[in-house]
Amino acid sequence: MQGANTPASDKPVGATMLSANITRREQRQRPLSAKIIRRMFTYTKPYATTRNWLFVMVIIRSIQLPMLAWAIGAAIRGPVQAGDVNWLMWSAVGFLALATVTQITAHFRRRLSLRLGEWAIRDLRNELFAHLQKMTLSFYNRTKVGRIISRLTSDVEAMRVGVKDVLFISMVQVGQMSVAAGLMLYYDWMLFLLVLALAPVLWTINMSFRRKLIRGHREIQESFSRVTSTLAESVTGIRVTQGFVRQDVNAGLFYDLVADHGRYSVGVARLSGIFLPLLEFNSQFFIAAMLVVGGWQVLRPEPLADVGNLVQFFFMASQFFSPISALGIQYNKALAAMAGAERVFRMLDTPPDWQDPPDAVDLPDIKGQVEFRNVSFAYVPERPVLSNVNFTADAGQIVAIVGPTGGGKSTIINLISKFYLPTEGQVLLDGLDLGKVSSDSLHRQMGVVLQQNFLFTGTIMDNIRLGKPGATDEDIRQAARRLDCWDLIEALPNGFDTVVGEGGSGISLGQRQLICFTRALLADPRVLILDEATSSVDTMTEARIQAAMGKLFEGRTSFVVAHRLSTIRHADQVLVLENGRITERGNHEQLLLAGGTYADLYRQFVKSTET
Repeated sequence: MQGANTPASDKPVGATMLSANITRREQRQRPLSAKIIRRMFTYTKPYATTRNWLFVMVIIRSIQLPMLAWAIGAAIRGPVQAGDVNWLMWSAVGFLALATVTQITAHFRRRLSLRLGEWAIRDLRNELFAHLQKMTLSFYNRTKVGRIISRLTSDVEAMRVGVKDVLFISMVQVGQMSVAAGLMLYYDWMLFLLVLALAPVLWTINMSFRRKLIRGHREIQESFSRVTSTLAESVTGIRVTQGFVRQDVNAGLFYDLVADHGRYSVGVARLSGIFLPLLEFNSQFFIAAMLVVGGWQVLRPEPLADVGNLVQFFFMASQFFSPISALGIQYNKALAAMAGAERVFRMLDTPPDWQDPPDAVDLPDIKGQVEFRNVSFAYVPERPVLSNVNFTADAGQIVAIVGPTGGGKSTIINLISKFYLPTEGQVLLDGLDLGKVSSDSLHRQMGVVLQQNFLFTGTIMDNIRLGKPGATDEDIRQAARRLDCWDLIEALPNGFDTVVGEGGSGISLGQRQLICFTRALLADPRVLILDEATSSVDTMTEARIQAAMGKLFEGRTSFVVAHRLSTIRHADQVLVLENGRITERGNHEQLLLAGGTYADLYRQFVKSTET
């Protein structure tokens, strides 16, 4: 933890290095990848009917828009120029009919695109969330919560815009330009050659701004990810922040991150503010040039063009040039969608550090014998946490694991729970290698109560029912009675129907742990793990739990990690872990007589309780 005097201007070195690594990786990626675009649109396959009708609406609308302008021009060069009032009225009626159909098409195009985008992104979010549920604990240890939230929110939202808007709006605009170009070529091919001179100018403008905009959009989304990461961390650690009077320091760090995000956003806005007006000015410049050339063709002594054709040409020219700025906007959205898609797909393509093998077997009803056979483990290569650990816990035994902080106690629990796999050796359950057993079938027969217990937002009853989804309310109350904590829960404002907030806010830490005890015991596990589970329970409550444990431990293998040595005096086997190795083993009396590390720890515990 940093000290309270950390200067507010200090920036997280890790975040800076991560940003640099991401920037280097992204520089090697193509700005608009056809592979990523195809992958984005694979999420529309289940909705092929909607998607195909949307394509039909896009094609129809791309034809209708220039035809509206053509109809106005035709009315001017026809009935208006001829002074035919009757045909003029019919032309107006025809124009209104075409306009009505065009708006109906626009309605259904928007409606279908909204549906398609929402459905596709709903499936993507579900897939991403399901993928996250499969990731191992090591992934969450090295990935900030805010980055995960950013993938599911801002990055996916950018993809939603890309799926529902960018392609289909761009198709309408390109189709409109194509139809208008065909009619322009028909009315005056010489003027159309002048329009073609626009292409290299547009290409030059696009190329000069493309790389800057790509980099800008990626920097915006990466900086937003850092903001959400810091926000999530700050909310979670608010007690520490206030306890060490770091409000101003953290506010300064957050200010710097927000300022970075704002600077990137302003930079992209500045570039867009130049890019889009340039496109519009370029269009207006060419219209002015066409006006001069077209006027010359009509006004010369021997006219090269008809006035009516010139009018029609300029109506088509407006339809040709107007989509250019809209395409520029869609290009910006496409870049944002591409940046978001790269990050989302990178997370989706990140495999778990390990998975159950394809031939993993479901664990049958177990007795509960656990064996560590030459087990070594390291969270980081070349920094072992456990070294050649061997022990056997017979079915129904109570095994206590004690030792100094950092000795590897929680790591043993994680290996028994199969949250990690050993680097070397085997963890066996009833003689079966856990590496060859399906994790779900293992966890269904295992109950875990951790030091920092987590409750979901909802009632206490619902939180306890997580241990056994099919349990009735009476089953839950009976489990609480067995644990001798029924009266403590009923004493809450609404008893078992008391609503707790995120993480269990609204009730004490001791009450939270009792609820987690009840949840684990309701599942009736064959292997029970208590990791510092009574560390936050007061002495009186602990005494009640101790009385219940004598019955609850019967018939199941139990592992207890505790600093309160009073909870393990009746353990069948005590393992003392130091520096990742078992240095002592035996029961409580045997280890006290041995006068080693356990005896020292127990004397310190007794002295602290007496004090």
